[in-house]
This record gives sequence, structure tokens and C-alpha cells, in this order.
Amino acid sequence: MNREDQGMPFLLKYENVAWYENGIVKILDRRVYPKEIKYVECYSYKDVVLAIQNLVTQSAGPYTAVGMGMALAAYESRNMKGEDRIKYLEKACEELKNSRVTTASRYGKITDRCLKIAKTSIINNVDPISAIVEDTINSLNRRYSTMQKVGDNLVKLIPENGTLLTQCYGETIIGALIRALKSRNKKIKVICAETRPFLQGARLTASCFAEEGFDTTVITDNMVADILSKGLIDVFTSAADTILEDGSVVNKVGTLQIALLCDNYNVPYYVTGIPDKGKKSREDIKIEMRNPEDVLVFNGVKHVNEKVKGYYPSFDYTDSKFVKCIVTDKGFFVPNELKKYFEQSTEEFY
Repeated sequence: MNREDQGMPFLLKYENVAWYENGIVKILDRRVYPKEIKYVECYSYKDVVLAIQNLVTQSAGPYTAVGMGMALAAYESRNMKGEDRIKYLEKACEELKNSRVTTASRYGKITDRCLKIAKTSIINNVDPISAIVEDTINSLNRRYSTMQKVGDNLVKLIPENGTLLTQCYGETIIGALIRALKSRNKKIKVICAETRPFLQGARLTASCFAEEGFDTTVITDNMVADILSKGLIDVFTSAADTILEDGSVVNKVGTLQIALLCDNYNVPYYVTGIPDKGKKSREDIKIEMRNPEDVLVFNGVKHVNEKVKGYYPSFDYTDSKFVKCIVTDKGFFVPNELKKYFEQSTEEFY
């Protein structure tokens, strides 16, 4: 089968995202990478749900994990008959889809399709496992090839020898941008905000750029104003967990404060991704709240007084007025004209 992960960093090779084989889904544990290269082995679809909820994989990783999780559910139910097996797969579909509430609609596009494939296979007396795995790989190929178009567009907005500021880990767009830069022999510097409390920017984004030979620097999240005030940044970019139809953005918490600072210092903020049809405004979004204990701990050590509480929204909302441009597979859109994106014919992305 053709694969679209050639030339991608280690983190973006398909087997290093999530992979089903012989009744096990293996997921690279991003919580410890790059210090350790360790895989979490999932023996049931419920293990996959927990892995997603516990941030073993995040960003776009769960899109692959839920698909492979459906293959695992098909394996688990291999000795069930007809309707019982379908009911089991329907339950798995719902639980995998809703493993994280803010991005459930995106996960659902994958799990719902896997369920449909499984039902057709079962009705036709065909083993659904390989069909689901094949569909999940096809989904990866679609997303990688589509996001390459986004990366090829984004690279046009970054000046030669410019400095790019990133937030969290945008997954596929990071690899796509790296391929676009290298194919054009374009040199840039990258500054990665570390992204507390799990340090995805420091551990994942910075690793990808450094691995591919780019001048890469990590800063703590509270240094962003300092570097912007000194004129050290040419472009700020992030992916988005949701791009609403009104041009506003939901992304990893901390994105809003960087966007506000960029607006103040006249640094353009370019959001990358595929807009979400049907998500019209802020009212259509539920922000996931995570365990507040996570912000009270660093490297496994609790560093606050026992009476101190934590607060941890996983995402924040950035109004469209702070977004310079949304970079998509179909080109560039200012936020208040994003409806034009949906007026064009669109292919399946997930």
C-alpha cells in the first residue's frame, strides 16, 4: 500500500503514531519522548480510550488511534455472532469517539466510517479487521497528503532566514512544513513555546525540527512577550483542534495569550488546518477540563502547598480578530471570509 509518511520525522511515521497488529494496538508514548522511546500496548479498545485520555498520544495522533482501536474492537469481538458483534462495535465506536469531548466530532468521522465498514464486512461474511486497518491507513494518507498542501501554502508566508514561533505540537502540519522547507532549501529558525504542563512544544515540536536540521530553540511559556517585544519573531503559527466557521479558533490552552501578544506587536498569526463545517461559533464548542493536579506537578514531583488548587482547561478560544489568516489546503482565507472555503468542493479529509 502506498504511504504518505516518506520524509517525515520519527514521530510522524505511521507505526510511531498508533499501529494495530495481531490483537494489539501499540501507541508511541509521547509523554516520555524523546527521553525514552516507549510504546504503550493496548489489548482492548478501552485501553485505547484510556491512552487517548491520558495523553499517551495527542494532537492528530488520536485520529489514528481511534481507527486502530476499532480494528482492535473487531478483534476482541471475533468470536461473537452477527448482531452481538455489531452491538459491541457500536459501543466501541461511541467510546472511542468521545474519548476527548472537544474533538469528538473529528474522531467520530473516523470511528463512524470504521463501524460502517465493519458492518458491511460482517454482513458479507468477511473479516472486518483488515478492512478497518486498511481504511485507517487510507485516512492517514489522506490527511498527510492534504496537510502537505497546507504546508506548501504556509511556507510561502515565512520569510527566508525568518524566525517562526510555534505553540504545542501541530503533528501533521509540522512534518508537512518541514518537507516543504527542505524541498525548497529554505532556511528558517524555530522557537518553540514549551507548552505546560506536558511540554509538547519542547519535547515533540522541537524534536521534529531539530531532527531535520533546523536551528531550534525552546522557551518557557512565560517568555513569549519578551521575545516578541524584542522583535525576534517574524511569524507565529499553530494548528487548531477546531477552526470554526466564523474564523475563530480552539487550540491548546496558551494559544490565546500568544495571539493577543502577536496582535500587540504586529506579528502575524497564521492558523493552519481544515475548517470544521457545522461548528459555527463558540457556542458549538465544549472545552475539555483536565485533571487540575497536572499543573501542580512537574517531573512527577508536586511542588505546591497541599492547600493549593490547580486549574487546567485543555484548550482555549481565540477570536477571529486575532487571526491574520487561515492557511488551508485550498489557499489562504481571512477569517471573515472563511465561508468561501465551504463554497468550494471538498474531499474527505478524515
